[in-house]
Formats: sequence, structure tokens, C-alpha cells
Amino acid sequence: MRATQYFLATLKEAPSDAEIVSHKLMLRAGLIKRLAGGIYTWMPLGLRILRKVENIIREEMNRAGAVELLMPAVVPAELWQETGRWELYGPELLRFKDRHRRDFVIGPTHEEVITDVARREIKSYRQLPLHLYQIQTKFRDEIRPRFGVMRGREFLMKDGYSFHCSFEDLQREYQNMHDTYTRIFTRLGLSFRAVAADTGSIGGTGSHEFHVLADSGEDAIAFCQDSDYAANVELAEGLAPAQARIGHTQQLQKVPTPGKIRCEDVAELLELPLTKTVKAIAVMHHDQFFLLLIRGDHTLNEIKASKLPFLNPFRFASDEEIERILQCRPGYIGPVGIVQGIPIVADRTVAQMSDFVCGANEAGYHLSGVNWGRDLREPDYVFDIRNVVEGDPSPDGKGSLSICRGIEVGHIFQLRTKYSEAMKATFLDESGQPRAMEMGCYGIGVTRIVGAAIEQNHDERGIVFPRAIAPFEVAIAPVGYGKSQSVRNAADALYDELESAGIDVLMDDRDERPGVMFADLELIGVPHRVTIGERSLKEGMVEYQDRRDAGAVKVSLAEICAFVRERLGT
Repeated sequence: MRATQYFLATLKEAPSDAEIVSHKLMLRAGLIKRLAGGIYTWMPLGLRILRKVENIIREEMNRAGAVELLMPAVVPAELWQETGRWELYGPELLRFKDRHRRDFVIGPTHEEVITDVARREIKSYRQLPLHLYQIQTKFRDEIRPRFGVMRGREFLMKDGYSFHCSFEDLQREYQNMHDTYTRIFTRLGLSFRAVAADTGSIGGTGSHEFHVLADSGEDAIAFCQDSDYAANVELAEGLAPAQARIGHTQQLQKVPTPGKIRCEDVAELLELPLTKTVKAIAVMHHDQFFLLLIRGDHTLNEIKASKLPFLNPFRFASDEEIERILQCRPGYIGPVGIVQGIPIVADRTVAQMSDFVCGANEAGYHLSGVNWGRDLREPDYVFDIRNVVEGDPSPDGKGSLSICRGIEVGHIFQLRTKYSEAMKATFLDESGQPRAMEMGCYGIGVTRIVGAAIEQNHDERGIVFPRAIAPFEVAIAPVGYGKSQSVRNAADALYDELESAGIDVLMDDRDERPGVMFADLELIGVPHRVTIGERSLKEGMVEYQDRRDAGAVKVSLAEICAFVRERLGT
């Protein structure tokens, strides 16, 4: 591709509302242009990258035995009402009425549509298993779209759905997709990790997320460096302390703590480790008031808590409810003296603590030297309800946990029969009996991959794309192309030779100064650059530079094509 026949629209500075590196660089490199909040036009350069990501995904999905189709983006509300998600999905679901006043949605995901296809087409076990997938535009009406394509409202997604006679066959396909996704993200040139995850609003039993590792990631990942264990922090298990609860050594005391409502402030005032404090969190399950207890240096894991059957669903108690029920201002509440009708749910760690500090249920005071059994009743429930932290023992018993940040780019689910039962998608088994199909669901955020790749691969000069998804593999930078016949001849000959070899090459034949040309090529992330200038040509040489290298090396003009091909492995 010649630059004069293409469309490059780079910027020196990113717009002020661009927040993270990928958003800034995608706008500066001219990959995307904002149309509305969370909605972007993919410009020619960005579209080249997007298509390369798509092609790798499509090749590996086809190789894995999945079959591509394309479903409508506009979906009748009746399908969502069948599964109950019309009411449950929330305001992210974009709903509208057509001219006949019938309800429709713009699909954020397509479980209902594909299940409708399956129940119409699949009648017998002989037609199973079947795996169908699409690469299609989705829409989720995010309340606060941000970070460019990382959390947009309109996005491109690969979503696949499999149908099976048995759970065992679903598990086989689930592993097949786990392996397929591993190949996809490896081919994309990304550093990633697969982690056990919560199923969220999609539902089902088991799920894994695939995260590109990056400091800017929104998700925290817990992993063990001594084993294969990895899980989203929302799901990672916080084990009970190995040491049993020790006996008390202190007497119960009420200590003044005026204005100190945070555990950190109380610990500092009393000159105690934060690990000796306990925070009480008041929640409501319908009309029932609960007190959740976690150690002062820990945080509540709302997903774990919401999965407790006696708390599902729960919400945080209001200040008015706390003051009415406990006769105490928030910030000073605690479990001592709580009446039997208010259940106490203690995290595993708190249940084994002794001589701890907690709120006194009196404004301006805390209690120290608190002990279970002596000063308050044993907890009504003991569960893992906290987020794990760095250094916690790994749940698999093979070391300790580390925490890193990740950007979710893929998610696979064992849906089981959640949708097939709701929509009566059945088949006749070998004995002629109707049974609900077992289902799997497998998604990849295609547009998000581009942003995630940039978050992981950039420097002060711009984007450093992995070769597999770079807009061009090689850039030719001819200095004085419009003025020097020798430069033009050498550049044209190299361009033709590389193109004939099947290499994706960009010839920057614009009438630009070398500094502008180099800055643009570095900004858009082309992995390899060949600079051709009149001075070096007099010596029969050109300059080659890898995008990750600080400087260039001289290579014979006669050998440059073979040199580049060797670097590309072609």
C-alpha cells in the first residue's frame, strides 16, 4: 500500500478527554474517530488491525470445528421475556419500539436468538453436538462509557454457542474452547492468563476469563507463581488461617475514638496493627438486617456474599436503618451486644481472631480485647466473604497468591440448561425421550483486543503492535522520494519485491520531512522499517530498524529483501 493512495490521519496530541494510553494512541494514530459517547468510527488503519484480529479468531474457530453464521442485531423482546432477562438485564439493554409499537432490543449478547435457532432446527441427538459462532456488532448502553474501545457502547464481538446431548460432552467442548482461545491469544502475540471467574448475568455453572496482563486493567487477578492456579479476585477463595483461634490474653475495654470511623484511623490511634481490627458492614436482605464482619485490612467481596442463599439478594443498609436498628451512627457499629434476631456473618479470618478491636455501638467509642464466646456470641455463619490479598495462601495449597491487573478479552461459560429449559429447546435422546440441550457460550471482545494489545505494547513514541495484528508488517521510508530518482527507483523495487513475497508493506511516498515520516510510522506501530536515503545508497546500503530497537543497522541494498524476510520468518 502506498501512503499517497491510503488514508493516514495522525495527530500530534490526543484529545483532552482521552484517559488511558490505548485511547490516546488510537486517536493519535487515527485508528478510530469518536462519533458519540462510547461509539467510534473505525478508520481504514484501525479497520486493517480489526480485520487481522478477526481473521485469526475465525481461522482458529473453524479449526476447532465451529461453524460460522450471522444473527440479527435487532431482537424481538419476546425472546428475552421467555428467559426472564427482559426484566433482569437492566438499563444496559437498549430497548425500542418499531412503527407497530412492538418491543425490540439491540442485542448485547445472543443466547436467546441462538437457542431459538436450535429449538427450531435440532430435533434428534443425531444432530448433536453443534457449535455455531458469529462475529457481529453488539450494543450495551453503558452508563458511563470510557477508555475508548475498552468500555464502549458499540463493539465487535465473537460469540459462539454449543449444544450437546450430555454434560460430559459440554465439558469436552469447553476444554476445546479453552485450548482454542489459548491458541488465538498466543497467535495475537499477547501476554495473557486464563482465570476461573464468576458467571455473572450470563448464568451457568463454570466459567473462565482470558485476561491480557496490563497495569491499566480494570480487573484484579489472583495467581500462584508456583502452580497453574489463577482466578479473578471476585472468585478466588480466601482460606481460613492455618492456625486455630488462640485464647484471650486481654480484658474487654471501651476506648474513646472520637471522629475515628475507619479501621485505619482507629488502629493508628490505638497503636495497633490493622490486622487486629474488625469492620462491621450492615446489609439488608429484604427486611432482615445482617451484620457482616471482615478484618480491617480486608475488603468485602460482594459477589461471594451475594451467593450466600440467605443473603441473595442483599443491599447495604442505609444510615437511617443502621441508626434505627442499632441506635448508633455508622462508623462505630460492632457485633458486641447484638441481639439474637440480627444474624452475624463472619469471614473465615475473623472467626479465628482473638483480642480484636471493633465498634462499640456508641458514637465516639470502640472496644478492644474483644473475644468470641466471652464478649459476644459465636457468629451465626462463617463463610469466605472477602477479597484475597497479596501473600494469601493459594487455594490449591502450592504456594502463595500474587495479584496483578488484567483486561478481560475473552470469557467461556458452561451454560448448562439455563436457556434451553426456559425456551424449551429439547431433543429426542436415543430412547426417544425429550431432553433439554446442554449449552456452552464462548465470547471474545474483538474491538477490546486492539485496545488491550496497545495497553500491553507501547512506548514513548507510540504503539508497538505484535506483528500478527500490525496494520502493516513493514514500512519503507524513502527520504526524498519525490526529489531523488535513485531513492525512488530503490524504494519502488523493494516495495514490489516485498509485495510479491506476500508481505504487508506500506510505502510512505508522501512529500513529508523525514522526522514527520518516522514519527508517524512509529506512532502507528509498524514492526519493521527500512529507510532509503541518497547518502546511504551511494554506499549500496539502506537502514533497517525494528520498532522495539533504539537504533538502526545498515544492510546492503542487494540483501535487504532477504534480510527483512528472515526477520519476518517468511
